[in-house]
Amino acid sequence: MLVNILAVGDVVGNCGVEFLSEKLRTVRKEQNIAFAVVNGENASMSGLTPRQADDILAAGADVITLGNHSFGRQNILPYLDECPYILRPANLSPLSAGRGWGIFDSAFGPVCVVSLIGRCGMDFGADNPFFAADDILRRRENAAVTLVDFHAEATSEKAAMAFHLDGRVSAVWGTHTHVQTSDAGIFPKGTGFITDLGMTGPAVSVLGVRPEQSVARFLGDPARRPYEPADGPCKLEAAVFSVDSATGLCQSAKAIRIPS
Repeated sequence: MLVNILAVGDVVGNCGVEFLSEKLRTVRKEQNIAFAVVNGENASMSGLTPRQADDILAAGADVITLGNHSFGRQNILPYLDECPYILRPANLSPLSAGRGWGIFDSAFGPVCVVSLIGRCGMDFGADNPFFAADDILRRRENAAVTLVDFHAEATSEKAAMAFHLDGRVSAVWGTHTHVQTSDAGIFPKGTGFITDLGMTGPAVSVLGVRPEQSVARFLGDPARRPYEPADGPCKLEAAVFSVDSATGLCQSAKAIRIPS
């Protein structure tokens, strides 16, 4: 049976959470989505609050993944231990709050979802994500469908991960850079891939941030104020992977963008 998996790019700011809440269930219906994963690590611009996590799940996400801002909001730490539907990168220290992967129930059987973070240009002190992925795949038991959110800066590291996992997982998608790429497709052994999903939040912005604030940072503004989301219309960027639920292999992959 072919099932459609939705992967939604980084949600930016409360406006991104609100836009997701407005659009996600419609997208799920129109695209006949059986399972949805949403990256929520920028919901508070730098992190995620428990209330935002609840809002994203209520909007129609089955699982929330995070990234380098996993612990940006301290009040999320106990919630990461309490809520099994939020995943921080699995290759962080084992002393970190929360979990990095899980197996989730769905109408078509168990789904393994894995969150990983890259090391190229991230300076985050994470363990090798390639070895972490191999270890998780040895322990995923009977989940035929396996999905990997690779939160990484370097496009080369993302593509290398997809080749490393090709034929062993259903889909690998990149997050973190907030710019949707045009390379959605299927790798030779049947794994779906896109270098970056894009973002969900302000459309007229610099990666979701107010343009004047980002320009000032690059001009050397010493104030270093926390980033604020831009005003104006929003967009939802994502990818849809059609997966054979028996083999776990991907049959098609496409990027989508939903404007205001």
